[in-house]
Amino acid sequence: MIATEQVELSAAFWPNDRSAAVFDGRIVPEGIKLYMSAIFPSEIFWRQLKFADFDFSEMSMSSLFIATSLGQKEWVALPIFTMRSFFHTWAIVRADAGIEKPADLRGKKVGVPEYQQTAAVWSRGILQHEFGVEPREIEWFMERSPEMSHGGSTGFTPPAGVKLSYIDPKTDIGGMLLSGSLDASLLYINTGNLVDRAKADLSARKEIRPLHPDPIAEGARFYKKTGIFPINHGAVIRRSIYEKHPWIARSLYDAFLASRQESDRRRIGSLDNEIATGLADPGTEAALRHDLFAYGIKGAGLVLETIAAYLHEQGLTKRVVRLDEVFARECMDV
Repeated sequence: MIATEQVELSAAFWPNDRSAAVFDGRIVPEGIKLYMSAIFPSEIFWRQLKFADFDFSEMSMSSLFIATSLGQKEWVALPIFTMRSFFHTWAIVRADAGIEKPADLRGKKVGVPEYQQTAAVWSRGILQHEFGVEPREIEWFMERSPEMSHGGSTGFTPPAGVKLSYIDPKTDIGGMLLSGSLDASLLYINTGNLVDRAKADLSARKEIRPLHPDPIAEGARFYKKTGIFPINHGAVIRRSIYEKHPWIARSLYDAFLASRQESDRRRIGSLDNEIATGLADPGTEAALRHDLFAYGIKGAGLVLETIAAYLHEQGLTKRVVRLDEVFARECMDV
């Protein structure tokens, strides 16, 4: 790729170690000047889906696939994956709710910041396929109001057969868990931002514990069985800019890939990442070194196709969205 001009882009990401070299300017995308803002992802996605505030940003994979399925074409995705985790291991439960294993979530009242958010989609899909618990067997409570939700911009309504209520604006997931109004939550966000309103620190509360007693071991079990390390966030570029300057797709991808590779070289030497520590046995160290945090369609195709299938299975898209509908054609061969 040879840039013949410089393109200026407003950008919004939540900084992490793998993107740090781009964020602080040590690695510069060829032909591009980035004006970076550090914003919490919940807020980035809401602002992008509702107002299209930035030219280039981190983006919820679930909301992107949902928007694409609806024919919304404001954004073109790049296979830069800024957030991955074993999200089903984030679930927390009340210690007195009688929930000893995932199957015990049947019939329980379970909170989610947002029903369509990617971490919740992954968790429900894994609950169904690994533990036999289907979404309609749980009573759901959603913290974000329609006006402040990502689904407010993608026409979200509860899928057929799913019982979902919005949490009263006077309380939140944390308050409901502590009062016993909720039995569990698939994930809990109390980082201050415009979208999420929970504030309580539940980490040291005796009333609350993880659904999985050893989350790292459960993540390792799931990965060894499926080869899937779930992707939560990708990146998007405004379509009007991409169509005018299609070369920017690979320029941005190459810069973020170089930043990730720089980070990975440091991590591989010490295996100091908590997730990596749980996977770093002789059978998985090679995956850690080469594939675990893979960018690109080739390295992450299985993961992306799985989240696309989960979205359709859970009634959030009317069809399974193809990857070539979502991602820039210049990045389909990486």
